[in-house]
Amino acid sequence: MSENERISTNKAPKPVGHYPHARRVGNLLFLSGVGPRTAGSDATDSVVPGLELDKNGNFISFDFEAQCKSVFDNVRIILEESGSSWEQLVDVTVFLVNMKRDFQTYNRIYADYFKDNLPCRTTVEISSLPTPIAIELKCIATIE
Repeated sequence: MSENERISTNKAPKPVGHYPHARRVGNLLFLSGVGPRTAGSDATDSVVPGLELDKNGNFISFDFEAQCKSVFDNVRIILEESGSSWEQLVDVTVFLVNMKRDFQTYNRIYADYFKDNLPCRTTVEISSLPTPIAIELKCIATIE
């Protein structure tokens, strides 16, 4: 792997724009925003764990916990496919579309996934994301 490389994998959801899943610069790995969509899905054909929409795009069911776990799984896959690991995460920025509703659940699940590794973390509420998801992570990790 080179010292300045773009990294993409078919084991993670396709990006919703023209960008790689991650980019290595020196010994740092920068992940593009990662959401809960399943691998192989894209913005037009997305499968989001914990989300069911009707034909008009209205919510039928919503499970934020399932979205959190899926985001963490997607981040882990991208890290491992890039030659890094969960334990090498140093910074996590989380974007939530509803802080009041979702922060407590996110914080609880985050504590389960980050028992040993404690990266820096920032949580921000935003009005929307490019697809009908409730959470997205932006991460930085080290890489050997």
